[in-house]
Formats: sequence, structure tokens, C-alpha cells
Amino acid sequence: MADLSPLHPERVRPLRRAEYERLVELGVFEDERLELLRGALVTMSPQGGLHADTVARIGEALTLALAGRARVRQHSPIAVADDSEPEPDVAVVPLGGSRLEVPAKAFLVVEVADSSLSKDRNVKAALYAAASIPEYWLVDLNGHAVEVHRAPGPAGYGDVARLAASGATLRPTAFADVALSLDEILG
Repeated sequence: MADLSPLHPERVRPLRRAEYERLVELGVFEDERLELLRGALVTMSPQGGLHADTVARIGEALTLALAGRARVRQHSPIAVADDSEPEPDVAVVPLGGSRLEVPAKAFLVVEVADSSLSKDRNVKAALYAAASIPEYWLVDLNGHAVEVHRAPGPAGYGDVARLAASGATLRPTAFADVALSLDEILG
């Protein structure tokens, strides 16, 4: 067998967010579920029924509670860096802004994980913290728990708590009057 190692690039050039958005506009990825993470196109895992239902319940609860105060987006991109545009399961973003631009700020981002737990915990948490998103909830469907990440900084979130007890309540720091029970989120 031939040695193909000389054909491997010395360096990979990451894709920039502006380039990615232009390719999306052109329909290049029309039939693919992708997100841009650290300059790389990453395929998104297919959603099962439990994942889809959990995302819908969280989105509905937050939409009702935050009507007129913030927008709740589901499976929509957020511009967190020049080389990253993840599509969180739920994002609570400020009202207003251009309908044509991807939001760059969020009050809260939520990822629901079954097969994507490692990527959501390690890669996405770091991206959201570096983008100064004040709060990130990671719903661990397999562990039947929610990790609440707060106090973002360049090294990640400084405060991480794992809630697994029935009856526990989550309150977004930006909207302390809003309460979602763990039972409501996990079903």
C-alpha cells in the first residue's frame, strides 16, 4: 500500500463564520445538519423523540414566561466567535436586532444531550463561556440531570452545579422570576 502521509496538509485552514454564512446562503449545505465549531464543520446528531420533546417543552415554557422580554429561539444559530456558529437547542436572546443577522448575544443557552454530551460539555461550554454567555444549561438525558453553568470566563465557566433531585428548580439569572422545575424539564 502506498504511503499517503506526504499528502496530509501541514496545517488546516479553519472556515470563518462569514464564509460559512455565505455558503449557507448559497444553499451549499441544504440537505445537511451542520454547525461551525472552531472553524470546522461538525455534523449534528439526529434527534430522537425524547430529545425533541425535551427541547419543545423547554422552549414552550421559556417562551410563555419571557413573552415581551426576550426571544426564545430553537435550533437556530448564534454567533459566538469568528470561527464558531453553533446551533443550540434553545437560546434566549435579547429582543430586537436585525432579522437578517445571527444574534451574537444570549441571556441563556440550553443544549439537550444524549449522544452529544461530551461535545456539549467540553467544546460548546467553552465556546459559550468565551463568548460571555452568562448561563448555559446542559440537559443530560441519560443521567437524568441538568448541569447549570454560570460565571463565564476565558477558561470556561467558574460555577457549575449538577441538579438531579426531583423537585429542584432552575431560575435563569437574567430572569430570576422565571422558574422551571427539573421534573418539568426532564419529564
